[in-house]
Amino acid sequence: MDLYEYQARDMFEKHGVPVLAGIVADTPAEARAAAEKLGGVTVVKAQVKTGGRGKAGGVKVAKTPADAEAAAEAILGLDIKGHVVKRLMVAAGADITQEYYFSVLLDRANRSYLSLASFEGGMEIEQLAEERPEALARVEVDPSSASPSTRRARSPSPRSSPPSSSRRSRPSS
Repeated sequence: MDLYEYQARDMFEKHGVPVLAGIVADTPAEARAAAEKLGGVTVVKAQVKTGGRGKAGGVKVAKTPADAEAAAEAILGLDIKGHVVKRLMVAAGADITQEYYFSVLLDRANRSYLSLASFEGGMEIEQLAEERPEALARVEVDPSSASPSTRRARSPSPRSSPPSSSRRSRPSS
């Protein structure tokens, strides 16, 4: 599957995974209305199927509905790595103490799925893989059995474990 963030959020919610409230918006006025409905601090996020949205200006924190509308005006039409932003998700803000990264990718070369996980969310995963590969767990998942292949599993080193006081997380943007 190749999903937008809002689609994945909705799927997680449908299956009982705790997620922050989020509302899709296609115009600045809709972003403002979404922020009003959610209340408090919100995050206006570009919905494009590529990474690096935050660094490209496609993720903005809004303290008021007017801020959300202004953020939407700045983000809509933005080109992020060849993807033009046409849709946004306005999400409820959260007090984030720790971020994690998790994804499941199709590894076409090996005809399998590859699960990637790290205690170091909030950064470019490609950069982490290059600079600190020990902080990235890679687990091959055999599509015929849907179980992890222990033959190729690598876990993050103990020094990259999350702090014991960490209680909240959110998907990386």
